[in-house]
Amino acid sequence: MERQHALIEELRRRRGAPRSAEALADALGVTARTVERDVARMRESGIPIRVQRGPGGGYLFDVRSQLEPVALEPDEVAALLVALVALGPTATESARSSMHKLTAALVDSAQAAVQPRSIH
Repeated sequence: MERQHALIEELRRRRGAPRSAEALADALGVTARTVERDVARMRESGIPIRVQRGPGGGYLFDVRSQLEPVALEPDEVAALLVALVALGPTATESARSSMHKLTAALVDSAQAAVQPRSIH
């Protein structure tokens, strides 16, 4: 799951510019075939990765499907974190990743106030 997340982040960094399987493989330390398999699986599961064919083509994250930034108040973030922690051992990798991103987005003083005890 971490490799797929890293792959998406590599594509997002390019902001709509395609990356070849070979370039992605070099960045991730895997083979181009591994990238191709990962992309196929992610596309099948609904992750919006497009394929641009031809010279200069490659894979790109469909920026039209990305969420707009959402401004949350610290108490709203705290409510989301409580809900994520309540998932406990049933939490998915996406839930854990969301929790870490929400916590990291808070300023230091707010982090201390809403720091979750644990999420498995």
